[in-house]
Amino acid sequence: MKRATLGPDGLFPTGVVPPPWPGREVLLDGLMSYVRDTPATRPDAEPALYVHGLGGSAQNWTDLAGLLAHRLDGQAIDLPGFGRSEPGRSYSIPAFAERMIRYIEWSDRGPVHLFGNSLGGAIAVRVAGLRPDLVRTLTLISPAMPFLDPRRSLQGRVVPLLALPRAERLAARFLTQAAPEEMARQIMEACVADTTRIVEQRRREAIEEIRVRYEAAHYAHAYVRTLRGLVTSFLRAYLPGSGSLWRMARMVAAPTLVVGGLRDRLVDVRVAPQVARTIPDSRLLMLEDVGHVAQMEVPRTVARAAVALLDEQQTGTAVPRVGA
Repeated sequence: MKRATLGPDGLFPTGVVPPPWPGREVLLDGLMSYVRDTPATRPDAEPALYVHGLGGSAQNWTDLAGLLAHRLDGQAIDLPGFGRSEPGRSYSIPAFAERMIRYIEWSDRGPVHLFGNSLGGAIAVRVAGLRPDLVRTLTLISPAMPFLDPRRSLQGRVVPLLALPRAERLAARFLTQAAPEEMARQIMEACVADTTRIVEQRRREAIEEIRVRYEAAHYAHAYVRTLRGLVTSFLRAYLPGSGSLWRMARMVAAPTLVVGGLRDRLVDVRVAPQVARTIPDSRLLMLEDVGHVAQMEVPRTVARAAVALLDEQQTGTAVPRVGA
């Protein structure tokens, strides 16, 4: 593990707040997935795939994908059951990872620069560990890798409910009891350290995303099953067997950037450094006064670190650190 470097801030435009990137439906193995494309602004841009977290969507990557469009031809995908994708057949980490592998193979864009936030980070670790041929670099933002102290996550309080036979009904009631505006506020306060960094346009988009969720009868089912699958992966990580996410992390061969927020309320703040220590070729960037979704809260900083990783990968030498 080494300290992450930052590329020059002047590489990126200022004052630009792009709308959500255009999306399209992709039918793969009989299941429709929704994919948003961020067109590259240079012909030599390399392919990238962005994977969101639990309860999120492809829109979580709007700003970062736009900032990196001069280097990356980006695609952000809604996981099965989330955003505008159809519900999945299984909501385990292995099932999600297999879906991402199949998508990279089907799109014929690999190897890709793979980005994952939270749940998407855990999925990305499994993809990179199993299929190194499909991943050029790996960027993990607050990856939801296993930790066993539920007090260190706001979601810890709902974990015992997963054992109840009517957990999905309870979740459906909870997830729809508040107006979209109030639910958006609660989610932002949980995920973002400083909500003043989120511009009004992003707030409106978040409210519209929640309205879409309320109209999707499968959403509560997908959310509960995915959370249950994530908790199961946490428990298995400390048992013998090849399915441990920590064992998978040791198998990652791609140059990796790990980003953590010191005010993350959803993933134990000690996880990001542990991930960076476990993955062989890793760089760690810990951000003060930043929460769970650094790519939304401080996208320029994350973009600078991502560009430094891309430069290092292309040249084979470390990039000198530029002041933040």
